[in-house]
Amino acid sequence: MINHESHLKSILETQRVLSNEISELNKVLSSKSQEFTKLQGIVEYLTSNGITPEASGVPEKSEKTELPEQ
Repeated sequence: MINHESHLKSILETQRVLSNEISELNKVLSSKSQEFTKLQGIVEYLTSNGITPEASGVPEKSEKTELPEQ
């Protein structure tokens, strides 16, 4: 016979763990998104003032990259 009560408890615990993991991932995503936006602003500022990278292999002009919506 199946013990539905213990099965439900197990499912609820798994759901709680996943909810916590999603919350942590959203925090990391938000932080990385903010960091990316700041760096993109710096790149745009510097390139608009005529500064270009001197190292070979580094693209001279940064293509504007858009982040996916959250």
